Amino acid sequence: MTAGGQGPLVPGALNFRDVGGLPAGAHRTRGGILFRSGNLARLGDAGRVAMTGLGIRRIIDLRDDEEVLGEPSLIDGLAIEVQRVPLFLGSVASFFAQDISLDELYRRLLDDSATGVVDVVRGIIADQPVLVHCTVGKDRTGVTVALTLAAAGVDVDAVVADYARSESLLPVRRNRQVVSWLRSQHPDAVHIEELATRSPAPVMRAALDRLAAEYGSPGDYLRAHGLGDDEVGELRRILVT
Repeated sequence: MTAGGQGPLVPGALNFRDVGGLPAGAHRTRGGILFRSGNLARLGDAGRVAMTGLGIRRIIDLRDDEEVLGEPSLIDGLAIEVQRVPLFLGSVASFFAQDISLDELYRRLLDDSATGVVDVVRGIIADQPVLVHCTVGKDRTGVTVALTLAAAGVDVDAVVADYARSESLLPVRRNRQVVSWLRSQHPDAVHIEELATRSPAPVMRAALDRLAAEYGSPGDYLRAHGLGDDEVGELRRILVT
């Protein structure tokens, strides 16, 4: 397993990667423990074989009911526990209609869905290997995985860099099609491309800085919303060598 999640690839899983190999002070995150991705609606036989080979025991799906109904995960026959934790208060479509920025989207997620974020972290502690995913694997997944890594002691620069990689892993053709359709629905919107395709490092750094300013650290944010010190310790033990 290479640092920064260069592999393995699960065919049909958008934006899939391992977060193993990230620096955490003098240590590194373990490979083969925590994976992240977009939806699993195009997972064929090869993808299911790859998932089985990774030994994934739990999938934490951050999508809402409408998203799950529209693009169900193709994981039938796999012995994997599925944990549903819808994170957005409101539909994904509503954020495009409101034309909010990524900064505002992440602020709302962290302020309004803190209990759900803690549930995700507890799911990661409960079973490994574990996959956290949403529709694209960029925003809900990006925020929750970033908080998880930061709380485990991963260097902030590495947390931000892992988040920022999503932008380079989204297929160009997919981006064109999605942005084109969204512009047809919201011709005057200015944040469409950012919301649909971008993962700028400054946005995640600003989100982490805000938590540090308001709570002391991302880990303290999780503690403030119910995660215990013993759970934070266990998270670090699981994720960091």
